[in-house]
Amino acid sequence: MQPTADFNPSKLARSLLRRSRQGALGTLMAGSGDPYCSLVNIACHFDASPILLISRLALHTKNILADNRVSLMLDERAAGDPLEGARIMLAGRAEEAAGEAAETLCRRYLNAHPSAQVFVNFKDFSFFRIVPTGAHLVAGFGRIIDVTPEQFLTDVSDAEGLLEAEQGAVEHMNEDHREAMNLYATRLLGAGSADWACTGCDPDGMDMQAGSVTLRLDFPERVTNGTALRKMLVRLAGEARAKEPASP
Repeated sequence: MQPTADFNPSKLARSLLRRSRQGALGTLMAGSGDPYCSLVNIACHFDASPILLISRLALHTKNILADNRVSLMLDERAAGDPLEGARIMLAGRAEEAAGEAAETLCRRYLNAHPSAQVFVNFKDFSFFRIVPTGAHLVAGFGRIIDVTPEQFLTDVSDAEGLLEAEQGAVEHMNEDHREAMNLYATRLLGAGSADWACTGCDPDGMDMQAGSVTLRLDFPERVTNGTALRKMLVRLAGEARAKEPASP
């Protein structure tokens, strides 16, 4: 089925990856190769690929260690009929991280799931990143399409400066600029007022969360270092303050 002209599959796929916090993980049973599905918490890497924190005691981890081909189903958790909301089935390989790479995954995962702090030092738990090989996106009639990783992952090859500055920026926004976070949510994204927190920044935008609700604030231009990020957030705060609040 060909997508309609006003449909931007790359943007929607990336948004689902950035905003999702849970998903259905498909693995292959060790030995038999039979399909196995489990519910997992997820976060996203700097480039939008999914991050898992899983235990070697879990069956899905044993399956991955025997054959790391996986699939991951994500949906936008829309109200009403869930089949009317957008969803994506991601295929790829789950790769265990170590060293500095594991530290990066840990940092981003804990920003999204602070309660997981109690598990990160358990010896049986490890961080895995799903390296996508493709995805199937369903977003309604005339909006069904296969997308490649190049279409939905964020290019971070020129953004080492931003990666280094990201955690400091996240902490600074959450400690000193919660008012600005609320303005982004209410006046730029049309969400309700809440205790919005920043969970991550990347060249294309910022991820926000209040309880179980997540938002994605897209930047009008790419940013690749800490200075550019600061200027962008100040600019967007100014635009939010200048915009009339939504009517109740």
